[in-house]
Amino acid sequence: MTLTVRRRALASVAAAALVAGGAAGFGLTPPATPAYAQALPQTPITAPQHPPGSFADVVDKVKPGVVAVKVKLNADASDDDDDTPGSGNLQQVPPQLREFFKRFGQGGQGNGRGMPQQRGERGAVGSGFIISGDGYVVTNNHVVDKAKTVQVTLDDSRTLDAKVIGKDPKTDLALLKITEGGTYPYVQFGKGAPRVGDWVVAIGNPFGLGGTVTAGIVSARGRDIGAGPYDDFLQIDAPINKGNSGGPTFNVNGEVVGVNTAIASPSGGSVGLAFAIPAETVQAVVDQLRTDGKVVRGYLGVQVQPVTKDIADGLGLDKAKGALVDHAETGTPAAKAGLKSGDVIESVNGTPVNDARELSRKIAGLKPGTAVKLAYLRNGKNDVATVELGTLPTDGKVASRSDDDATSGQPRLGLSLAPAGDVGLGGDGVAVMDVDPSGPAAAKGIETGDVILDVAGTSVSKPSDVQAQIKAAQANGRKAVLMRVKSAKGQTRFVAVALTTKEG
Repeated sequence: MTLTVRRRALASVAAAALVAGGAAGFGLTPPATPAYAQALPQTPITAPQHPPGSFADVVDKVKPGVVAVKVKLNADASDDDDDTPGSGNLQQVPPQLREFFKRFGQGGQGNGRGMPQQRGERGAVGSGFIISGDGYVVTNNHVVDKAKTVQVTLDDSRTLDAKVIGKDPKTDLALLKITEGGTYPYVQFGKGAPRVGDWVVAIGNPFGLGGTVTAGIVSARGRDIGAGPYDDFLQIDAPINKGNSGGPTFNVNGEVVGVNTAIASPSGGSVGLAFAIPAETVQAVVDQLRTDGKVVRGYLGVQVQPVTKDIADGLGLDKAKGALVDHAETGTPAAKAGLKSGDVIESVNGTPVNDARELSRKIAGLKPGTAVKLAYLRNGKNDVATVELGTLPTDGKVASRSDDDATSGQPRLGLSLAPAGDVGLGGDGVAVMDVDPSGPAAAKGIETGDVILDVAGTSVSKPSDVQAQIKAAQANGRKAVLMRVKSAKGQTRFVAVALTTKEG
């Protein structure tokens, strides 16, 4: 039988700050089992030190816990329906890669995260796996989004009705429950993250061919493919195709280490670039979906941006690490705890923060009301703030905004400046009256009408203040000077200018 695969355009989830609360595991007591039921695996097999000659033992243990998911779509679902909130984030992906990121679950053209599923008339198929003896099933949100009815087909060929317990578009995860009573074979989550180079086995329903097994290795970790605000994908090279969406990736102990969600492909087929949501994220989200039917995320209330090399130089840091606070929103937990613009958050509860996105993931991975200790750097001095997290607003954004500094500028600003109050732009800061298009400030994205609020952490109100702070930074041996700039639209950002020659 010839299988025809229709290519689809892409789109994606955009957003806010990261995964949900308490990554509790699923240490479930093995149920009393009829003949067909078994807990998978009760005793993990010993992982070989070298590539195994066969994955058959692993497959025999876990395959009964993997299901095919069959969906009938709502009447309002269409091939071109972009139903994922915040779609469009893949515009951040380089143009030559955008066409490669396609969904392989239900959704269709322009639907974001993975690849379109193999579809029948007004229906679609994907994959999933059972996580408890009473029939809870994990899959992707995009597999069951806009589903009118959902069924799962077990490895023993039984097809059973299922209901959607909860969905989380921001991580593209969903939890189902088999409606027919009984005890079902299930799989377990891994207790630790796999290493790059570890063997993995994927089982799913590609092109509607249920029970398909593929193998490969973990190619990379921590991938951000622009699919959502909490991207932290495992990259694997096990062949994944349309219909694998929502299926599990196992380690050689037979434990789930990821949920297959997206592929990069120019043709719609596997080219060895597949992306799986890590088990730690899955457990955290599923735990809340199972309890509350929704995910509630922690909220700090800061806008942050990456610490680039030149910003690190401007702050006197040895390494470009941490999350730079652009500003703390008034009345938010961060503001109440005393966090200010220019602070660099370096760790959360003692765990280092490498960049702004990681801070977002860590905070949103905690439940509202949690007290966290944030270690931060302010004016060259280390301090710790205790913050009680709020609840992330449904339409709020804790943005990880990229700084415009793509190249190292020269200390010659190439600007004409005037006190902001003298030119009708308010009483604070120094207004940019003109920009030399060939100067370093223009290269940093500074435009006429912007207002420089502070330089090297010190507020400025006249052009001579700017010059004085630059000279002071040079005298202190700084390689760059950091400025906070407010745009004509009222948005602020930090801009770092390298100090190599005299400012002009």
